[in-house]
Amino acid sequence: MIIDPQSGAVTPFISNLPTGDHPTEEFAFQGGWIYWSQGSTTNSGVVGLDNGGGQNQPDIPCQDIVLSQNVFDSGNGVKSSGYSPFGVAQPGATVKAFTGATYKGVCDGAILRARLDASDPSSTIQPYSWGYRNGFALRFAPQNHVLKGALVVGENGPDERGARPSNGAPDAMHIARQNDDGTPDYHGWPDRYGFLASAQHVFDPVGGPSDDLCVFDATNPPSHCTPASLAKILSEDVPIRNVLDHPPQPITAPLFLEGADSSFTGIDFVPDSFVSGSVQSGALLYILEGDLGFSAANSGSDEVGHEVKVVNFLDSEDGLVSLNISRFAKNNTADQAFITGAHGLNRPTDLRFGPDGCAWVVDWGAVRDPGQSGPDTKVKNAADGPLPQIPGTGTVFRICRSDE
Repeated sequence: MIIDPQSGAVTPFISNLPTGDHPTEEFAFQGGWIYWSQGSTTNSGVVGLDNGGGQNQPDIPCQDIVLSQNVFDSGNGVKSSGYSPFGVAQPGATVKAFTGATYKGVCDGAILRARLDASDPSSTIQPYSWGYRNGFALRFAPQNHVLKGALVVGENGPDERGARPSNGAPDAMHIARQNDDGTPDYHGWPDRYGFLASAQHVFDPVGGPSDDLCVFDATNPPSHCTPASLAKILSEDVPIRNVLDHPPQPITAPLFLEGADSSFTGIDFVPDSFVSGSVQSGALLYILEGDLGFSAANSGSDEVGHEVKVVNFLDSEDGLVSLNISRFAKNNTADQAFITGAHGLNRPTDLRFGPDGCAWVVDWGAVRDPGQSGPDTKVKNAADGPLPQIPGTGTVFRICRSDE
């Protein structure tokens, strides 16, 4: 937005972008363009009860797509196709690019860009890359880096909830590139999770209270669904069925994967002044916010999330590059710091290197959740909502190299 300091008038730079499950999120700049992550409006490509009771807008494709013959059950006779309003079944239909968008060029599950110097920037919006559920974290690599200035995207994968639930889908780091013909490249969501098709049994839902077909039953853990509704989930939602008839173009695979529900939220490349020990020249630091309690924890004893990690890019004599990924900072517990009273990471949401050469991490604080990943973080009072924040727990961390 543009703010006039004299009058106080506020003029949005671009407005009326889609929102829902995931909004307009992080941004980056390069070559006269602003790039931003436009998260998907749904969890899985299908509007379900988890999307405002079915009231949220459907996803907007960046290219023409053909829907599969599958429709997805939300119970009570309501069945929906992907990329369609709640309760609208249109198997096999073609959905044109930008259907439902306020501007041409606007779509979701995508990285969008617009010109900074335009008198009407909304008229310059282009999809740069798409096929992400929630490509939350963005950062351009330096031009002299092995990634040669590429845009790095940290994607957060789907949850066990809604009309098309899944379990154990990974989060992923991608390289986004616009195709030579000006169309966006495509990374596979909603029918590809990481390197695999979503129909692979490793992603089958196991049943949970946030699934549309679940009828809640507190006496039937771990799903907390009545036996009859759990049986319906395991028959109708297993295996996960495709939203699309076929991909709109060949799929670009991710750079690497992270633990399910670990949640990429910040990326930055280290300055030379930060290089030391396990952090090599050209390394990338990223943060993982951690799960939101919709599924069992991604590890029984050493949960991935609520931490900072480092990626070193290792050159070999044959010109190939390998990645070395390791933990950089993590609580001595397997979850948010607040459950033990420690002064550590709860839900880190952004990471940037400052002019002092230090890594700055913003943490939005301790948050309780539905509790499927463990009882310690479960909501204590249902009236507080599914993800209540604990007041006074937001934190800014400063991580600096020490030569002592």
